[in-house]
Amino acid sequence: MSGFKLRRLGIVMEPEPGNPQEIEGVLNPAAVRGPDGALYLFPRLVACGNYSRIGIARVQFNEAGDPVGVERLGIALEPEADYEQRPNGGGGCEDPRITLVEPLRRYIMTYTAFSPQGPRIALALSADLFHWQRLGLATFGPYKGIEFGDEDDKDASLFPVAIPNPSGHPELAILHRPLFPGTRPEETACHAASRELDLDRESIWISYCPMVLQNREPNRFGQFTSHHRLAAPVAPWERLKIGGGTPPILTRHGWLIIYHGVSEMTEPSNDPHPLCYSAGVMVLSGEHPQLIRYRSAEPVLTPVLPQERNGTIANVVFPTGIDRRDDLGTPDRFDVYYGMADNRIGVARLDLPEFLPPGKVADPPGAKV
Repeated sequence: MSGFKLRRLGIVMEPEPGNPQEIEGVLNPAAVRGPDGALYLFPRLVACGNYSRIGIARVQFNEAGDPVGVERLGIALEPEADYEQRPNGGGGCEDPRITLVEPLRRYIMTYTAFSPQGPRIALALSADLFHWQRLGLATFGPYKGIEFGDEDDKDASLFPVAIPNPSGHPELAILHRPLFPGTRPEETACHAASRELDLDRESIWISYCPMVLQNREPNRFGQFTSHHRLAAPVAPWERLKIGGGTPPILTRHGWLIIYHGVSEMTEPSNDPHPLCYSAGVMVLSGEHPQLIRYRSAEPVLTPVLPQERNGTIANVVFPTGIDRRDDLGTPDRFDVYYGMADNRIGVARLDLPEFLPPGKVADPPGAKV
């Protein structure tokens, strides 16, 4: 097992009885400290018909400093823009991640907009976490004949500081996972246990764009280019798909990311392709995040609790929020907020090891899983 271990602390949020906005679940929250120092969650709230809004809630802690619940504060975003709505009345704002982008002095939310064309990455801006300005859909330039902008995309998060692009110029960097046809776990599950990977189309990518400043107020983002393939599925627990999870957070070892991987369930099931979503750890170089310093060979969190194994989607732990506990004077402690079976929100504690464990899972050319 990896030197990174997650210890569950409990459930912090469940659907509120009688609340139609949450009847199909609360899940996959962003987690971020506000200007007041409080911790806020931005959960995906799912109404009937998989109609999703992004809520806002203040986290409540016990005397030991562990999160134990939330105070609901309302809605941060709900489907209003044309790229968030479907012609049949459906749509959604889903699975947010929020980063305080230091050069801009603003919070940037990346979220999945369930558009008429399919899921796309959308951006919103805030100075206080309570008032959000939509910045539209993220746009992506082509790469060696791959048209990122024409494909579904999810699991995006931003770095909080300017990152050197492949040419060495500091820019705004985004992690994302394009969903090319044939790369969804429901599709790859149909393949044999050992199969050739299309590394360009089955990977987490890092892309870059210049930051536009006008009196330190970003009014738009340029096109994301300078694409670099970061990581593809390698280990058995992630053989069907990997994707982003928590936004990158800088530690003494480098940029820490808790990401997700998908495999098939080994237990018998009536479902023809039962899937299991687990979580792993990746550490990127602090100076050049295109380089992976460490990647866990085994998952650090798998669905074992009844609330993780049974729900809207069974057998899912899906990390999306992370909080460094500087408020407790323990900067090596990280609380990881995650979706439980697409129905509830749990939290687990990660303590940074003194040293990175030896070895890593790499992505060799022509990798097989």
